[in-house]
Amino acid sequence: MLRSAIFLVVAAIFLAACATSPTGRTQLMLVSPDQAVKASATAYPEKLKEYAEAGKLNNHPRLLARVKNIAGRLIVEAEKMYPESRHWDWQIALIDEPDMVNAWCMAGGKMAVYTGLIAKIQPTDDELAQVIAHEISHALANHVAEQMSVAMASQLGLAALSATALKDSRYRTAALTGAALAATVAISLPYSRAAEEEADRIGIEIAAKAGYDPYAAASLWRKMGQVNKAVPPEFLSTHPSASNREQRLRRLAARMMRYYHPEEQHLRYRFN
Repeated sequence: MLRSAIFLVVAAIFLAACATSPTGRTQLMLVSPDQAVKASATAYPEKLKEYAEAGKLNNHPRLLARVKNIAGRLIVEAEKMYPESRHWDWQIALIDEPDMVNAWCMAGGKMAVYTGLIAKIQPTDDELAQVIAHEISHALANHVAEQMSVAMASQLGLAALSATALKDSRYRTAALTGAALAATVAISLPYSRAAEEEADRIGIEIAAKAGYDPYAAASLWRKMGQVNKAVPPEFLSTHPSASNREQRLRRLAARMMRYYHPEEQHLRYRFN
C-alpha cells in the first residue's frame, strides 16, 4: 500500500514538473527556466572570479574581440528566434586554458570559451560560430534548467517528497539551496543525446541566419574528432556524438542554406 502511494506521488511530481522543449521533447523541470537564469547569474561571476585570481581570464584582447564579434552576431539572431532571451544579460569570457578544448553557456546567456579550443582546433570564424551557437542553444532550449532538475531529483530522492511539499514555498527554497552550485555543475555534466541533437538543430539555424556557413558544423566536428583520437578532448566528453554526427550535420546544413546570406550586413550585440 505504501509503495503504491509513493509511486503515485512520484508520478504526480513528474507530471507536474514536465515542460516541452523547442523541438517538442518532454523535459523534467523541477527548476524553472527563470530559477536557472537567477542561479546562473550568481554562479557565473563566482566561476570567473576563480579564473581571474589564477590569471586566466581574458588575457588575449584580439582573440576575445573575435569571440565577442562572432557571439554578438549570433545573439542578435537568437533573440529574434527566442524573444524571451532579449531580457538576458548576455556575457562571454575567454578562459586562458591552452589544453582545455571546451566552451559552455549557462542559463541566461552566461558564456565561456577556452583558448585550448581555438589553439587545438584552429577553427575558422564559421566553425567557431557553430561552437558558440551550439552552446547558446543549450541555454535557449532550457537544457541547463533540465540538467539542474535531474540533479535535484537525484539529490532530493523524489520518492520521499510529496506534491504538497513541492508546492510549498518553504520546501522550494530549501530545495534550491545551493542552486548556484547546481548551475555550475549542470554545465559540466554530459547532455543527453536528445539535448545534443536539439542544440545542433537550433544552433546551426542561428549561425546560418547570422551569416555563418552551415556546412562548417560538419567540418568542425571532423576536426574535433581528429584533435586527439586516443583521449577525446573535454568538449567531446561532455558533448557525446554518434559516429554519424558529421553526416547528420551535413544533412541539416543543406536544409539551412536558405537562411545563409553571408553578403548581408549583420548587426552585432553590444556587450557591456
